[in-house]
Amino acid sequence: MREVNSRLGISLNSEKIEETTIGEEAKLFWAEEAPILIRTDDALIPTLTYQEALGHLPNVLVDMGAIPHVCSGADIMAPGIVSVQEFESNQLVVIRDERHGKALAIGLSLLSSKEIQEKKRGKAVKNLHYVGDKIWNTYK
Repeated sequence: MREVNSRLGISLNSEKIEETTIGEEAKLFWAEEAPILIRTDDALIPTLTYQEALGHLPNVLVDMGAIPHVCSGADIMAPGIVSVQEFESNQLVVIRDERHGKALAIGLSLLSSKEIQEKKRGKAVKNLHYVGDKIWNTYK
């Protein structure tokens, strides 16, 4: 799992990693009975419960009106974004609600943080994994 360090910037401390296949499209990796990573095609995505990895990713805060859409799998539109930490396009980010900071989704930025702040319109983040999706329901 050296790939975890290079892609997510964290080192995986568990010696025993187990793997579960979820349908034909994804694999879920477990360490010490906790779900930590999802692999889909070439993407390696931390689960919403893998706090160590989430702490290394930039945050995108969305307004409360965006929450039901994000948790239904919708991509994140720039007008619903309240604030962002600095990031480039094509980077993994954590989508959080503005009130509690709860992680709602993991996404792939389609725009840089600067572009989101300047344009404030259009699709900004592709939703990859969210509360209530098939993968979430597999481990919750």
